[in-house]
Amino acid sequence: MLKGRNAVVTGSTSGIGEGVARALAAQGANIMLNGFGDAAAIEALRSELAAKHGVQVFYNPADLSKAEECEALIKDAEKRLGYVDILVNNAGVQFVAPIDEFPVEKWDQIIAINLSSAFHTIRAALPGMKKRGWGRLINTASTHGLVASANKVAYVAAKHGIVGITKTVALETATSGITCNAICPGWVLTPLVQKQIDDRAAREHIDQKTATHNLLAEKQPSLRFTSVENIGALAVFLASEAAQNITGVMIPVDGGWTAQ
Repeated sequence: MLKGRNAVVTGSTSGIGEGVARALAAQGANIMLNGFGDAAAIEALRSELAAKHGVQVFYNPADLSKAEECEALIKDAEKRLGYVDILVNNAGVQFVAPIDEFPVEKWDQIIAINLSSAFHTIRAALPGMKKRGWGRLINTASTHGLVASANKVAYVAAKHGIVGITKTVALETATSGITCNAICPGWVLTPLVQKQIDDRAAREHIDQKTATHNLLAEKQPSLRFTSVENIGALAVFLASEAAQNITGVMIPVDGGWTAQ
């Protein structure tokens, strides 16, 4: 479906981003990976995707908290792949605390990585997309781009900001052959969410199973996690020709969370 297309996926060395990168590669897209992690594990992922799907796969370690590295990531992808057709802004970090106890440096970090990086990468990728008259911008927003939760002020603010960026860019590119949409996952069992389960189990002196159930029961009526494969399949659809007139929308994948 995406043979010959070139995709940049930020935060793709684990979790949702890795799932999206795998799904796009499986449909024939060349991939620029980005993220932190063990160098050997990242190289294993890169070589696996390339060999399994017969696509080009590169890796760039850009620190997305820095504007210049966001722009350099796109330039590197254009240099190595030729151009960028699909940009998936997925990189994200989390920190949980009441606002009056929230460390300023954590606020700055989360806003930089979860929100500002999308501004910088879209700004860098759009000229090439406009020149070719085709592009797919896909932002990972989270249900927290649509509703709030206590003790996550920076994350919620950043994800609401991603929703705003998505709508604005969709309007600015509406006649250009470029679409801009956001995926809003609820609970997905990623390392980020597993840490929240671990912290909850320790804090409440309960086992992992009970901590997991309690986490889901608070927000997600389906009582099951969304899988990274679910998110990857949706990203593939949004990148396809079938989604050519879908733009500026936020798609919840949340087991009923935002239906409440």
